[in-house]
Amino acid sequence: MLEASGARVTREYYFNDHGAQIDRFARSLLARAKGEAAPEDGYGGQYIDDIAGAVTAEALAAGEPDPVSLPEAQAQEAFRSRGVERMFGEIKSSLHDFGVDFDVYFHEDHLHETGAVDRAVQRLRDAGHIFEADGATWLRTTSFGDDKDRVIIKSDGEAAYISGDIAYYLDKRERGADEVIIMLGADHHGYVGRMMAVCAAFGDEPGRNLQILIGQMVNLVKDGVPVRMSKRAGTVVTLEDLVDAVGVDAARYSLARSSVDSSIDLDLDLLSRATNENPVFYVQYAHARTVNVARNAADHGVARLRADGAEAFDPTLLDHATETALLGRLTEYPRIVAQAAELREPHRVARYLEALAGDYHKWYGERRVTPLGDEEVTDVHRTRLWLNDATRQVVANGLDLLGVSAPERM
Repeated sequence: MLEASGARVTREYYFNDHGAQIDRFARSLLARAKGEAAPEDGYGGQYIDDIAGAVTAEALAAGEPDPVSLPEAQAQEAFRSRGVERMFGEIKSSLHDFGVDFDVYFHEDHLHETGAVDRAVQRLRDAGHIFEADGATWLRTTSFGDDKDRVIIKSDGEAAYISGDIAYYLDKRERGADEVIIMLGADHHGYVGRMMAVCAAFGDEPGRNLQILIGQMVNLVKDGVPVRMSKRAGTVVTLEDLVDAVGVDAARYSLARSSVDSSIDLDLDLLSRATNENPVFYVQYAHARTVNVARNAADHGVARLRADGAEAFDPTLLDHATETALLGRLTEYPRIVAQAAELREPHRVARYLEALAGDYHKWYGERRVTPLGDEEVTDVHRTRLWLNDATRQVVANGLDLLGVSAPERM
C-alpha cells in the first residue's frame, strides 16, 4: 500500500541470531541430540528434535565427526551455527509459501561482528548522551521521554540487548531509510518508549523517522474450541498449521482484515466454508462473478465500445439506487488506499472490499448486463458492462494489495 501511494519501500526481516536466546536454542538442540530433556530455560517441541537430527545428519554426511561427540563448547557451537542456519531457512520457506518475501534478510550478529554496535555507541557518546555508572555504560534516555535510563554495555563488557537495536536503527538510517517502520509483537509494548528515545538521541524525529507497530495475539478457534497446540512446535500454532487449515488466501485475508492493534480470533470452520459468511469467499466471489458477467456479455454481443469504436459509457443511464451506490463506492477506492497507507492500517482496504462486494452483489441482483430474448443491445447494456468491469478491476487491485488472489471462477 505504501508503494501504491508512491513510496519506495524495502522489506526487511531481522534475524535475532545473537545473544542468550540463540545460546538457549543451541543448548536445546544439543540436549535433544544427546537424548536429554531440553534445558529449563530452553526450547521444546518436535521442531527442536527435527533440527537436532538434521544437524547431526548434515555433519556426518559432510564427513565431519558427530557433533555430539565433540567437547561441550565445540558441540554447542556446531549446533548453533548449523541449527540457526536451518531454522532461518525454514522461516524463509514458510514465509515464501505464505506469499511473503523480503528484499533483505538482516542478521543481528552482523552488527556485532562488524563493529556497528561500537560505532553507534560512540556516536551517542560524541553527542553527549552516554554516561558510566556502576561499571556499566548507560544511555540517558530519560532526556528524551523514557521512564528510566538504559544500560547498553553491561558491567561484564557484554552488549545489552538494546545495543543491537540501537545499531540496527542507525544502520537503516545510514542506508537511506527516511522512515523506519518496525513491527513488534505484543510482548514488546514496553520497548516503544526506549526506542523512540534512541531515535531522538540520534537527532531524529520519533513517530516519523521511527515508527513502531505493535501486533496482537492471534487466536484460532475450531468447533467452538480454541486451538492451542501444534504437534510440531509443542506450545504454539504455526503459520503452516493455519495455512493447512484454511489455505493461503483465507489466512492472509483474515489476518489483514483486522486492525494490527486488535487481538484476532480466527474461526477455522468459517474460513473453510464457501459461503457469504466467509469474508474472503464473499470478496473473491464478487470478482469471479464480474468475470462471469463479462464472459456472458461477450457471448451476447455486449461490448464496452459501439460498433464504430466509440466508448459507450453514459453515467446518466445508471439510474437505479444500486448503481448509484456502486458508483459511489468505486470512487472511494483511491482515498481508502491512501488513508490505509498513511495510517498504516491495511485492514481498511479489506473492509472496503467487503463493502464493495456487498454493493456489487446487490446491483447484480437488480440489473442485467445482457439483453433478454430478442432485445437489442443498447448503451444501457454497454454502460452496465463498464460498471461491471470497473468493479472487477478495483476488487482485483484491492486483493492484490493484500496479497490475495482474484479467482476468475469459483
